Amino acid sequence: MATMKALLSGAWAIFCKDIQSELRTRYALNALLLFAACTAVAVSLGVGFLGLRRDPQSLVIQSSLLWIALLFAALNGLSRSFVQEEERRTALALRLAARPTAVFLGKFCFNLVLLLVLDVVTTVLFVIFLRVEIANLSLFVAMLAMGSLSLTTATTLVAAIIARANFKSGLFAVLAFPLIVPLLVIAIQGTTLALGGGAWSQGLPLLQILSSYAVATLVASLMLFPFVWEA
Repeated sequence: MATMKALLSGAWAIFCKDIQSELRTRYALNALLLFAACTAVAVSLGVGFLGLRRDPQSLVIQSSLLWIALLFAALNGLSRSFVQEEERRTALALRLAARPTAVFLGKFCFNLVLLLVLDVVTTVLFVIFLRVEIANLSLFVAMLAMGSLSLTTATTLVAAIIARANFKSGLFAVLAFPLIVPLLVIAIQGTTLALGGGAWSQGLPLLQILSSYAVATLVASLMLFPFVWEA
């Protein structure tokens, strides 16, 4: 019990440190929000009020564009959680101050919060600029939240792997892409269902797949992270 309390306390301290650091610099947050805004504006100029079309093909296009915007914004910003530790020469101090599992959990929670903020902003911009209509809001929120959780579990370990590489951005995308494709397909299907007003009974199997993916990747990451972090 004491060990678990110390672990959670260390993870919370790292999460708070990253939040305070991000609020001072706003590097990752500004990059994510700028990418989301540019994507929404560019798509709206290209396709117009796509959300007014309610045929099945248009719904698939809407959900695909939304997740593509979220994906590329995430790839642009989520790697910073470990990269900044190497750039600031604080990684060694972090290795000495906290257990590897606590470091992973703190960074994971920080990335998840960033991605959830991105979800909200991107969705609002798509609703405004593309006139996207969400027929089943509760299912849409569940799909977005579970998809973001899965995306965070898949990319946090990759961010730690590439932190000391020379070509960080390119390597991050290359390593993360095979992990992201399966969840992206399921997330697009579920979001399309929510936009079209599908029932919870139809979306529940997709949510179960996403939750299973998130659990599997989180457990694997927790097992592998100590070897990556202390290498």
